[in-house]
Amino acid sequence: MAEDTTQKRRRAPAMSPEDRREAIVAATVPLLYDHGANVTTSQIAKAAGIAEGTVFRAFKDKQELLATCVKSVLAVDAELRFLEDARQAATLPERLSWAISAVSGYLDRMWKLMSVLRDSGYHPDHEKQKGPPVEMQRISEGVARLFGPDADDLRIDASLAARLLLGLVFTNRMQGDGFGDSAADTDQLVELFLHGVLRGDR
Repeated sequence: MAEDTTQKRRRAPAMSPEDRREAIVAATVPLLYDHGANVTTSQIAKAAGIAEGTVFRAFKDKQELLATCVKSVLAVDAELRFLEDARQAATLPERLSWAISAVSGYLDRMWKLMSVLRDSGYHPDHEKQKGPPVEMQRISEGVARLFGPDADDLRIDASLAARLLLGLVFTNRMQGDGFGDSAADTDQLVELFLHGVLRGDR
């Protein structure tokens, strides 16, 4: 009897349930940026190289998969590692440049995903929570640690300095729709944050 090579080819490689879920999430996230919540499980299965039924064995439904993907995109583990590495920089301006890069990348990633999901009619549960997201609190704490070597020279405590820097980065990313089209680059942001908007000779 001839072997069913089609079925064999479509059978997913053996993985632990957790590894399978992570692989499906990794394949789904790029699709979300293109299709939002309208992405189909058929598209997801094709991107992950698995049968569509495998998606539903790993997740109870598409909503659970979307929620897991959102959680993955909003995770700040990579940013926190980046900020930890930034503590090796010799000067405060250098450390703040690292911080601005980390925060800017995170905001861009988060806003892009939230925008495409909202446009497709999906509203993540985390938007209902009160107060600042836990992820941003963790980033703020990581940025605050960058001020440590210069703590004696600060006019305010490091936690407040971190919050103010995050606010500056946040507003700098807001362009268009009444906010204007200009934005400061990283070096300009560091200079403005540390020395203000007045020229040095004023």
